Amino acid sequence: MSNFDAIVVGGGINGLVAGAVLGRKGKKVCIIERADRFGGMASYAVDGGPSLAHALYNLSPRALKDAGIDVDRATFTGQQIDTVSLADDGNHIVFKANGVYWNDGSQHPQSKAWCELIQRFKTYGGLLRQLAEAPPPGGHSASLSRARLAEMLRLAKVGIGLKMLGKSEMRRFLQVVLSNVYDIVLDDLPDGPVAGMLAADAIRGAATGPRSPGTVFNLIYRLGHGGTITQPTGGMTAVVDTLVDGAKAADCTLLPGTEVSRILVDLDAVTGVQTADGQTLRAPLVLSNLASPLTSQLTGPSLFDIEATRRIRNIRARGTAAKVNLRLKDASPLPGLKSEQKDARLIYAPSADYVEAAFNPAKYREMSKAPVIEALRTEQPDGSHWVSAIVQYAPSDLDGGWTQEAQDRLAQITVDTLDCALPGLREQITDTQVITPDQIATATGAPGGHWHHAEMSLDQLLTLRPANGISRYAFGPKGLFLCGAATHPGGDVMGLAGRNAALMALEVQK
Repeated sequence: MSNFDAIVVGGGINGLVAGAVLGRKGKKVCIIERADRFGGMASYAVDGGPSLAHALYNLSPRALKDAGIDVDRATFTGQQIDTVSLADDGNHIVFKANGVYWNDGSQHPQSKAWCELIQRFKTYGGLLRQLAEAPPPGGHSASLSRARLAEMLRLAKVGIGLKMLGKSEMRRFLQVVLSNVYDIVLDDLPDGPVAGMLAADAIRGAATGPRSPGTVFNLIYRLGHGGTITQPTGGMTAVVDTLVDGAKAADCTLLPGTEVSRILVDLDAVTGVQTADGQTLRAPLVLSNLASPLTSQLTGPSLFDIEATRRIRNIRARGTAAKVNLRLKDASPLPGLKSEQKDARLIYAPSADYVEAAFNPAKYREMSKAPVIEALRTEQPDGSHWVSAIVQYAPSDLDGGWTQEAQDRLAQITVDTLDCALPGLREQITDTQVITPDQIATATGAPGGHWHHAEMSLDQLLTLRPANGISRYAFGPKGLFLCGAATHPGGDVMGLAGRNAALMALEVQK
């Protein structure tokens, strides 16, 4: 039997960050991961293909700093990549940091409107970032504790930021943040590839379409953390390795290939965990990087009252994104792209209407025959070359199930769609891999194979994430905390949920 100050169950990005934060605060920490490799979705791959996550969108510098990781390390200073919106006629559109351009380098007529809209969203997102970098408001006693004062100061800063927008812009912010991305984007842009790219970014990994309420919030949230897309040096494997090194530097004990079978509780307080191979590890703090339904199963449902159990059961986590990896025969450039676009992020979303139409079949448990695709060309450590594609919509509850025939059909749809915009791509493909939402759920524990462990909708954000009453990380018995993507501030490879949960656990333990 081993004794620790804290145990982290699940060694994904948030689990590694949480462990490192606790370790740097002087805690003796053990991080347990069921898979042989740490990293969760950021490292899960099949037969040498690309990992589920293939780029960095908003890994938080605040989370990295508190985990003791130098944000200027080579892993996180990889190349910021452009986005290319693919067109069937070959007249692709390129999104750069300073504007929008046609494939021939000339400026797109919607460039100015796009830049102004993105800047507005980034301004709004900067206000929301202040909320993301701390536990959601509420939960303190009426007394003016240090934590309560810090929370009041943070909310005051957000209020001042809103006030400084001016009356007109503040009214616009309140209108925009609760609306859908379709209406807001088309207020400023005509429908087409520019609007389609923004719509695709707003629904990435979600079981929603651009007309769904609150989708613009997701887009603003991401842009508030920088909005840049980076291909890290060494790929996502190097990102995970750096976080593992950070946990080791904080003197954390790492146990890969170890499954937790039970979270131990005595007198309504956690006392540690038991592993599937019979080990008993003791600690007064347990942070679970698993989703709340799995965590409650490990503790036992009897520890939660009926209302809490109902809320846990009703958390929406319906995965709609599949991963389709296309192995290429060699390092030849993708047809139809310029040499400087070889590392660009490719988006197939010809319009916001197209994205909405792609979502419609998922409502009826069908895969999209005309999907939204985000793709990157990657090179694996063994020298193989791939197109790594996130494909929506591919619902976890597909009618008839994810049979081999259904997987082959999704792969064919993906190849057909990309080949229309990049004629000749089909001839470069030697093999395909399909990772469906149900496979993601089995491999990573993400409910429904959802990329964010719970839907990023207005009723599951901030003080309502993952559900009302369990939004401040503490979960059930004393000493048990959630620290995964299903908690505030949500998914993407961000690390803030783990960092916030660790700080909350330290505060509660004082």
